[in-house]
Amino acid sequence: MEEHKVQQFRTIKIRREDALNYHTQDQPGKIEVVPTKLLSSQIDLALAYSPGVAEPCKEIAEKPEDVYKYTSKGNLVGVISNGTAVLGLGDIGAEASKPVMEGKAVLFKKFAGIDVFDLEVDTKDPDTFVQIVKSLGPTFGGINLEDIKAPECFEIERKLRGVMNIPVMHDDQHGTAIISSAALLNALELVEKKIRDIQIVVSGAGAGAMACIKLYEELGARRENIVMSDIDGVLYRGRENLDELQAYFATDRSVRTLAEAMRGADMFLGLSAGNIVTPEMLQSMNDRPIVFALANPDPEINYDLAMESRDDIIMATGRSDHPNQVNNVLGFPYIFRGALDVRASAINEEMKMAAVRALAKLAKEPTPEIVNKAYSSEKIIFGKEYLIPKPLDPRLITSISPAVAKAAMETGVARTKIHNWEQYDIDLQRRLGIDQKLISQIISKAKKAPKKVVFAEAEDVKILKAAQIIQDERIAVPILLGKKEKIEALIEEHQLELSACKIINPFEEVETRTIYGDKLYEKRRRKGVTRQEARNLMRARNYFGTAMVECGDADALISGLTSDYPKTVRPALNVIGMSSEVKRVAGMYIILNKKGPFFFADTTINVNPTAEELVDIIGLTATAVRSFGITPRVALLSYSNFGSSKGEVPEKTARAVELALKRWPDLIIDGDIQANTALNVELQQQNYPFSRLADQGANTLIFPDLTSGNIAYKLLMEIGSTEAIGPILLGMNKPVHVLQLGSTVREIVNMVAIAVVDAQAQKSIKL
Repeated sequence: MEEHKVQQFRTIKIRREDALNYHTQDQPGKIEVVPTKLLSSQIDLALAYSPGVAEPCKEIAEKPEDVYKYTSKGNLVGVISNGTAVLGLGDIGAEASKPVMEGKAVLFKKFAGIDVFDLEVDTKDPDTFVQIVKSLGPTFGGINLEDIKAPECFEIERKLRGVMNIPVMHDDQHGTAIISSAALLNALELVEKKIRDIQIVVSGAGAGAMACIKLYEELGARRENIVMSDIDGVLYRGRENLDELQAYFATDRSVRTLAEAMRGADMFLGLSAGNIVTPEMLQSMNDRPIVFALANPDPEINYDLAMESRDDIIMATGRSDHPNQVNNVLGFPYIFRGALDVRASAINEEMKMAAVRALAKLAKEPTPEIVNKAYSSEKIIFGKEYLIPKPLDPRLITSISPAVAKAAMETGVARTKIHNWEQYDIDLQRRLGIDQKLISQIISKAKKAPKKVVFAEAEDVKILKAAQIIQDERIAVPILLGKKEKIEALIEEHQLELSACKIINPFEEVETRTIYGDKLYEKRRRKGVTRQEARNLMRARNYFGTAMVECGDADALISGLTSDYPKTVRPALNVIGMSSEVKRVAGMYIILNKKGPFFFADTTINVNPTAEELVDIIGLTATAVRSFGITPRVALLSYSNFGSSKGEVPEKTARAVELALKRWPDLIIDGDIQANTALNVELQQQNYPFSRLADQGANTLIFPDLTSGNIAYKLLMEIGSTEAIGPILLGMNKPVHVLQLGSTVREIVNMVAIAVVDAQAQKSIKL
């Protein structure tokens, strides 16, 4: 089970140096505490602490339930471990487990908006551990136990559930059980079998395997139909040294090996070790077998090998690069979210079963376009390769959390009730914002059809580290431009593995330079460029790289890390040029923060566009926003609100809105409008209810000139809690994307993913 827990991370190669750098960059660790109230004045401090804080303290003392009203308890989970079963590392101690607990905290926040304090408890004694955690009950709304070895984990969870009045769940036990149960229900429907009739074989006898089988029993599986094995073979009655739980699952059958147990079985569940199941074992199973090989990084049998073994198999693994990924992140964030929102005193079997059925049901519903785009599929539909929802499905929170909350209310463990379920759905979506998953969706889409991306600045170590990541994660196929000796020296110095990458030195490619130069000459000969000048230009990597893209030798170009923006854009415009469908290019930034993604344009190209030119920029930007599965809500920014002030900018932006609506009548757009008004729905509804943006506010901001757009995004990057992705070059005939000077490795990887998705879209259009 410990191996299974990290399946969302183990499908790529992680280098020691990269992992250590990730955890030390900026500030150590992965989480921080951020105040939710203003602390900018003496009165703020007096309200936050002494003397003002005494008032909520007195209220809570008089009415303990008010702790949920005045503190963060209702949205706070404790992720608690003693470090005795950490990932695949085993008993490495409480302190060494802290990076994992911080990682779990990040997942809670990202997928369900839940805050976490991670606590590492330095004791292996179950009773001491229970006493410590019990005493922390007033702090938390729920407890997620993590990385505690069996069999102590069973005793610890049972005792804590008995003495605490908040939800307690050991995710190592129940997470995989819940997700695999949903997959099993749907698989049984496809093979037209009943759970009470199927013969089940289990490889692995740890906490996760036992929790799975117990939940399968709740669904109707019969214990006499179950055979469980561990490293020493089948658990059978009379076998020596079985503990109480192992004895519970011991079989009366005469089978002693996994191969014997597999004969005539309908289902195989693996939570053990890689490559222990053979094709012959699968072939000995019943018709239409269900195989859940969940060991990681390698399943009990390789997916492709299993598929070749027989054509009637339904298979799930723990890996993201195969269909039906059994991923704990499909469960725990949303289960705790539902439990917290009704102040549940426990997570009971009914709540877990509600999560199972909600997951199974969601997989049968039509997938929204945003999911199809994230996974680069025209249509994801229920079937052998889609038993359970995808981890990036935004509907998970609005499907599982309400189901869990309702089950808590129906079973009497909820201390508060939800009455307006439609409003609850809205509240759940607002907790996250689509920005939390936008980049993940872009990267996932890129990985479905990787493209060849040429890097013009491959002699920079940041580029090489980014190339390593995109190669490992199969986001793209990197091509490196520069001096081979220098690049190889950097690769060796930083212990990278890029031997599969093509390295090209334009100075040495005389024949190719001639071909590319002649192509450029044909395009630019009436612009004063001679044939020899065109050939000479190809010595410059930006010219050579853009020529590779133009001639189909690469699908996209990434440059700009070490050079000024115009030095990268000019070769692209000369060699590749603008799309025939547009009149100009523009630069867009994606600005991410907890309020959602915002799209800024133009931030890099057009200095002082006219109203007509602004319309072109609007069209380019709206198209780009839609490509991310988001409906653009466009504000033309000004220092005026709907004519409240006169001047060139208000008149220009108002005119641009008028012209844009004539061209695209269905576009949600308004202006002239001030930036704060465009984003503040309440302000608009009170003062400008006629605004087309009054319902939801703007997410796409068009600036009246380059100065304002450039200043805005750079200020936000430095002083706001934001992440900026860009600049994304819009309007080119083929993908060319320009990095900011000094971009981080992460920013380079994000830009590559965007370039790949851009190339995918352009290829589909041409086809």
